[in-house]
Amino acid sequence: MAAQSPERLCFGRNMHIKQGRDFARVRREGWRLACGCLLANWQPLPSGAPTHLGVVVGGRLGNAVVRSRIRRLLREAFRLHQHDLAQPVDLVLVARASIVGKPFLGVEKDFLTAVRRAGLLKAVAQPLPLRTESAVARND
Repeated sequence: MAAQSPERLCFGRNMHIKQGRDFARVRREGWRLACGCLLANWQPLPSGAPTHLGVVVGGRLGNAVVRSRIRRLLREAFRLHQHDLAQPVDLVLVARASIVGKPFLGVEKDFLTAVRRAGLLKAVAQPLPLRTESAVARND
C-alpha cells in the first residue's frame, strides 16, 4: 500500500483576493453568513478553479499591530482548512469587534462553524468513539 503524500498547506499570493472590484463582486453576487467573530461572504466557483481568500479588518478594531494579528489569524485558519472545502470558492472574511484579543483556537472554531453552516465543508466520516477506561475494564 503506497503512502499518500499530504496536501500542501500553502497560501500564496495567487490565492489572495486583492482587487476592490473582486471584494465587491463576492459581496454583491455571493452568499453571506455571520458567525461569532467574523462575517463570511462567499461565491461558489466552477470546478477546477482555485479558491481565493480576502480578509477585511476595519480600522476601528485597533492599531496596525492588532489589525495585522487579526489578518494573520484569519489567514492561518483558512490555510489549515483550505483542503476541507467541498468546492472552490471566493471567500471574503470580515472581522468583527469580538475578534480582538481572541486566541487562535477561538478564531479557528468560529471559522469552521461558519464554513460548516454555509455548507462549504466536505462530508467527512464520523470518527469512531473513544474507548474510556470503564469500557476497557468491562471488556476484560
